[in-house]
Amino acid sequence: MEYRRLGQSGLVVSVLGYGANNLGRAGTVSEDEKGATAVVNAALDAGITYFDSANVYGKRAGLSEELLGRALGERRHDVVIATKFGMPLDGDGHSARGSRRYMLARLEESLRRLNTDYIDLYYYHSPDLHTPLEETVDALENAVDQGKIRYYAVSNMAGWQTAATAELASRGKLVATQNHYNLIDRRAEQEIVPASRHYGLGLVPYFPLAAGLLTGKYTDAVPEGARLKPGNPKLDAADMAQLRQYRDFCAERGIEQATLAIAWLAHQEPVASIIAGATKPEQIVSNAKAVDIRLDDADLAALDEMFPPAEKVAPF
Repeated sequence: MEYRRLGQSGLVVSVLGYGANNLGRAGTVSEDEKGATAVVNAALDAGITYFDSANVYGKRAGLSEELLGRALGERRHDVVIATKFGMPLDGDGHSARGSRRYMLARLEESLRRLNTDYIDLYYYHSPDLHTPLEETVDALENAVDQGKIRYYAVSNMAGWQTAATAELASRGKLVATQNHYNLIDRRAEQEIVPASRHYGLGLVPYFPLAAGLLTGKYTDAVPEGARLKPGNPKLDAADMAQLRQYRDFCAERGIEQATLAIAWLAHQEPVASIIAGATKPEQIVSNAKAVDIRLDDADLAALDEMFPPAEKVAPF
């Protein structure tokens, strides 16, 4: 496993992270404690030290955190735990997801579920446009000062929101940004990647496999039991000729499609850790192979031609 500093902080994370959104998800092997522990153990055996959860993950909100905390047990201090607040977009707290009151309440709940007295990295999961950003940043920095979180980060923000947060942040406390980024969807390169570089933030991409489109399972037909069904916008928008070209590219190099998709992200600066979910231990083993793959300039150029970079926001 390869390890990188998260932004300009002293926090070191594995290049491959484990996305715990599948822990406690109904219908998966990792739905219960036994299955979740097997997956977490496989991640630890593979050298993964970055575990990414959220207070809304699981078949009931918070179950992912509970299962992760139990599975790690005494090994908690050997890893980096990241979790999040601020994602529920409706219901109670809709207009106050970024407020001091809301954040502090969610933080205490996450600490209890994870069975820990501190969280290494606490994400603002999705910006609340009803709460001044100054209030949210101030509350997060107070939590750092109190030792309840070590660092904080942002997720699903636009480039200008990332920049605004960085301008408000005290030096060394805001360390990362997490956004949707993969070979198919490279929109993060328009503003998120440049903002992360400018402010010295580590980039933590999620959905590296584009909801399974980069695994090869949808190239010829939709398999039974697949997550994406006919009529799904992602599936309907997929360029199957492009995906078949990608399949052939991977086959020529003897690399699994999912593995190469993760490896490509590892070559993108300033990516620090890539969140890859898994419901089975064998998926962890397969994903971990990506860390050892080295793509040369010709490979990267070929992938750029196959999956063109996002157009620049400014034309000149």
